[in-house]
Amino acid sequence: QLQLVESGGGWVQPGGSLRLSCAASGPSFSTYAVGWFRQAPGKGRELVGTISRSGATPFLPSSVKARFTISRDNTKNTVDLQMYDLGTEDTAVYVCAATNKSMYAFPYQLWGRGTQVTVSL
Repeated sequence: QLQLVESGGGWVQPGGSLRLSCAASGPSFSTYAVGWFRQAPGKGRELVGTISRSGATPFLPSSVKARFTISRDNTKNTVDLQMYDLGTEDTAVYVCAATNKSMYAFPYQLWGRGTQVTVSL
């Protein structure tokens, strides 16, 4: 069954950029919508982007839409989150997740283990 592994996290200074990648292993990747979520200590899980099965419909919430881009490559089984102009408020564990239901129906079913993003001086 589908497994998800995140990469690309790390430390960056405010104003910097990071590109996170979610790599899927297993069958039927293109039948899943995939989203990126983040969770910081003391905060709940927050959607930062999701994308439809084909990639034709990306969605990002208003809080990050101006700075983040989500995309997918179904030939590589990857979903990327490109983040620009990062601020300290973006510090969190970033996790990708997949759903075979509506991309707007939460929670998603399949989850990766996450990658840490730390934005600080």
